[in-house]
Amino acid sequence: MKSYELSMNTRTYFGDKCVEKAVKKEKNSIGARTLLITTGGVLKELGFVGELVSWLESEVFYYDQVTANPDVAEIRNAIKIGKEHRVHSVIGFGGGSAIDAAKAAAVGIVSDIDIEEYLIKGLTPPDDTLPIIAIPTTAGTGAELSKGAIISSREKKIKSGIRGEKVAPTVAIVDPTYTFKLPLTVTMETGFDVFAHAAESYCAVKADPFSEMLSEKSIKIVGEALPRLAKNLDDLEARKMMSFASHIMGYNVKNVGNCLPHRLQYPIGIATETSHGAGLIALYPAWIKYESTVNPTRVKQVLDWLGCEEGQPEERIRKWLDRMNIARNIEDLGKVPSIEDLTSMVSGNLNNDKLAGVDDIIVTLYKESM
Repeated sequence: MKSYELSMNTRTYFGDKCVEKAVKKEKNSIGARTLLITTGGVLKELGFVGELVSWLESEVFYYDQVTANPDVAEIRNAIKIGKEHRVHSVIGFGGGSAIDAAKAAAVGIVSDIDIEEYLIKGLTPPDDTLPIIAIPTTAGTGAELSKGAIISSREKKIKSGIRGEKVAPTVAIVDPTYTFKLPLTVTMETGFDVFAHAAESYCAVKADPFSEMLSEKSIKIVGEALPRLAKNLDDLEARKMMSFASHIMGYNVKNVGNCLPHRLQYPIGIATETSHGAGLIALYPAWIKYESTVNPTRVKQVLDWLGCEEGQPEERIRKWLDRMNIARNIEDLGKVPSIEDLTSMVSGNLNNDKLAGVDDIIVTLYKESM
């Protein structure tokens, strides 16, 4: 059996209506002054923000101008608020974008280095990075556990991550009831991201017995719950199942990582201003096709667990996407740069995917996904 190391430093609370109890238990981590970061006004309109603030035994400062692909300019604004008010912690409340923005702000508030430098130069977050409390309202990213803050520099056309143990949240509070009102597109795209985390961490070079167990569980959950939600968004038990699958994939993202689709999505996301899940959906048939040439047994297992029809790997995932009514290609997402430009924007370590060693594979994947 393969040896492995496992890091689970984030304290986790999971369950319906668990937030009030959790934030009161974590008042020492939150401190006397906190910066609350969310993505726009929807959570405020639903009453969720006011409810959360009423539970916090802290002075709360608020920043809600985070977009779907958080930009360094937005993070700088959040950092300015945090510095001015000398906050003791940062709360990310929303989808993965809000949580990633909170992570980056927690780094920048204690640093004299511009946050873009961390992104471009791959600088390690400082040891005194502020405590991060992550409260997801979508089921997809697993950002409440991961040790990366994925942000963008639109000016420099870069989307990458600030990575390190210090940006893994101190506390994760996962209440599935926040996902009950998510619209269809968000539900399906974030749901596919859960599957992508599970499939890629199962096929990853770093996969280990613990991560493989979590991948199997998550893929089977997605295979059952996401089709149910495609038919009925009010299937609350399926919502809860997806929240759990998303959450446990946060462990895999943190400890094992992902494969090529995640790295290739970042340039697509910043070029088209579309969601992470949308780009992954466009890339997956081509990736499954070629990943099956270097990892045939694992790809077959993934597709079997998902409940795909029999056939060639690419056909199996395409038919499943068609059944969910979410199939698309890159050009469906909007105007994109040339394949050469997209390829030049791919960054980070690709070696967690066996497929990365195949000649011209990035160009091939982009080309076949167009």
